[in-house]
Amino acid sequence: MSENTVAPNASASLEGSVRIPLLGLGTWQARGKAVYWAVRTALDLGYRHIDTATMYRNEKAVGEAIHDSEVDRSEVFITTKLPAQQAGGEQRTLEESLTALGTSALDLWLIHWPPGGRARPEVWQRLIEAREAGLTRAIGVSNYSIAQIDELTNVTGVTPAVNQILWHVERYDPAVVAAHAERGVVLEGYSPFKHTKMSAPPLVDAAGAHGKTPQQVILRWHLQHGIVVIPKSTHRDRVAANFDVFDFELSGAEMAAIDGLGSGGGRRR
Repeated sequence: MSENTVAPNASASLEGSVRIPLLGLGTWQARGKAVYWAVRTALDLGYRHIDTATMYRNEKAVGEAIHDSEVDRSEVFITTKLPAQQAGGEQRTLEESLTALGTSALDLWLIHWPPGGRARPEVWQRLIEAREAGLTRAIGVSNYSIAQIDELTNVTGVTPAVNQILWHVERYDPAVVAAHAERGVVLEGYSPFKHTKMSAPPLVDAAGAHGKTPQQVILRWHLQHGIVVIPKSTHRDRVAANFDVFDFELSGAEMAAIDGLGSGGGRRR
C-alpha cells in the first residue's frame, strides 16, 4: 500500500456515501476541560474523527469543543454509543446524546456492547429506525462477535457498518480481519497501545528505520491494514504525535513482522 493512499484524509466506506476517517481521537476516560482541549487540539491538528460514548459522560464537552473549533461540523465525523443497560430506551438516549453533542444527527451510532451478552436484534432494529429517520448517517456495533453480527443480519436484513473492538498488534488475527471484510463490516480498533509491548523487536526495528516511535509504527500498521484506529490522549504532544504518521510507509517485510506478533488474545472494554 502506498503512503500516498494513506493520507491524513484517508477513510473507509460505510453505507452509501458515508466515509469514516481511518484515524480518529478516542475520548474514553477523558472528561471536562481535559477532553475539551484534547478535541480542540485534535481538530486544530487535522483530525476529523472524534469518538465518544454515552457512558463516557463527556458528550457535552466534546460537543462544545467541536462547536468552538474553527472546523465546520460537516467536516467532523462524530461517533457515540448506546450503553447496553439502556437497551429499551434507545430513542431517549439518542435524543440526549444529540442535545449534549449539539448536533441534529450523528455520523455513527453504535451499540456499545451486546446487551446482556446477547445480540438483541430488537435493539439493533431501533438503530435501523434511527438511521432511517435521519438521526444518524450510519449504524454499527462494538464488542460484538462475528456470530452476533450474523444474527443481527439474519433477523433484520441489515448488517452493522462497523464493529469497534479491542485491537492491537498482539491481538492481530487475519481470520478476524477476513471475517469482517467478507461481511462488509469495517473493523475499528480501540486501545491500540494498552496491551502491546513497545519493546517488541519488530516495533523497535521499524521505529528506528523510519525515525518514529513504536506507537507511531503501531498506528501506521493499522492504517496500512485499512483498520480504523482511535488512539486516546489528552496531552497535546501525544495527540500531535499520533497524527504524525502519514509521512512514512512500512515495508511488506515490516508489516509481516508486526503481524507475527499477533496472538488473538485480549480483553473487552
